[in-house]
Amino acid sequence: MFCQSYFSVFVSCMLLVIIQPGGGSEIIGGKEVEPHSLPFMAYVESKKYFCGGTLIHPQWVLTAAHCKDMSKVTLGAHSIKKKEKASKQVQKVDKRFPHPDYYQGSRENDLMLLKLKKPVKQTKTVQWLQLARVVKDPPAGSKCLVAGWGKTENKKTSDVLLSVNVTVVSRQTCNSRDYYNHNPVITSDMICAGSNSEKQADTCQGDSGGPFVCDGVLVGVTSFGRGCGSIKKPGVYSFLSEKRLKWIKKTMQSSEML
Repeated sequence: MFCQSYFSVFVSCMLLVIIQPGGGSEIIGGKEVEPHSLPFMAYVESKKYFCGGTLIHPQWVLTAAHCKDMSKVTLGAHSIKKKEKASKQVQKVDKRFPHPDYYQGSRENDLMLLKLKKPVKQTKTVQWLQLARVVKDPPAGSKCLVAGWGKTENKKTSDVLLSVNVTVVSRQTCNSRDYYNHNPVITSDMICAGSNSEKQADTCQGDSGGPFVCDGVLVGVTSFGRGCGSIKKPGVYSFLSEKRLKWIKKTMQSSEML
């Protein structure tokens, strides 16, 4: 079993160096990551579109509930188009478990577990990011990492994995008239994060379901936004609250008994 404490330290360190200087496409304001430096990233596909996800167990991927009909998961990918046979592992989805209280209108509980047909093999390019027992609510001003293959500033999806550090915005600010104006309501189970006053930073279409990582800990899942890169319309992430962590663990355990 991979050492959880070592991996947490590894991820924390990687957050400091993962944004590479120089060229490369942008998620919204970000850069191409060092290949395979986020070995828990999952590329999740249906027949019509794709999302991101996080490998949290050898046989389980966490993504967003609105990423419907996902049937295939690719792990260990950096480039989507290149074969990368030495690094990639492709798995079919066995079962989908959307959160039972997910509601599309309010965007609440936008979480889904995907059980893979077979457990993946742990390698240098494929490793799972185990969930913390308790996840702290990041305060306003916190810097957290998001990643994905979604649309960039040129409105095209990226072939390579991109990431950017986003800044957490308080729920009070995010619900204010100039921001989301309670449409929808940003609840205590959601986190707003995006651009700061200096630069654009955001997720965009195709990044849904991907990880929201703070200090090496999986804190949330990319859920929704309005546009991409707007300071007053930051991205919104499903927070892995205590109640949601219990649902995730219970669902995984119950499935093993079937």
